Amino acid sequence: MNALGRHILAEVYGCEPNILNDPEKVEKVMVAAALTSGAEVREVAFHKFSPQGVSGVVVISESHLAIHTWPELGYAAVDVFTCGDRVDPWDACNYIVQHFKAERVTAVETKRGLGFVEVEEKSAVAG
Repeated sequence: MNALGRHILAEVYGCEPNILNDPEKVEKVMVAAALTSGAEVREVAFHKFSPQGVSGVVVISESHLAIHTWPELGYAAVDVFTCGDRVDPWDACNYIVQHFKAERVTAVETKRGLGFVEVEEKSAVAG
């Protein structure tokens, strides 16, 4: 069975704090990353935390790009998930890393939907 999607989880370090703390700048980079990779943007939502940090998601026809930032640490947790084989999630990930001016990145790719895992439901009883 072919994978249904490709999911990249990236740890992005040494980023420009002023970019990571600005919701408009983060949104601009994330949307541009999606478009650069050839994805079709559907919806966008970003939130600025107090005193610092930004979280957001770019919903694309092919799945999503998501981020949470810690400007005080120069760190961003980035999630790029694409379905199908028309869009390469690494193109979006590399764009993000470059435009956040990161010093270092570690990333892993997981193939999604390769098989099914049975999940057993259990109930917990307090007491």
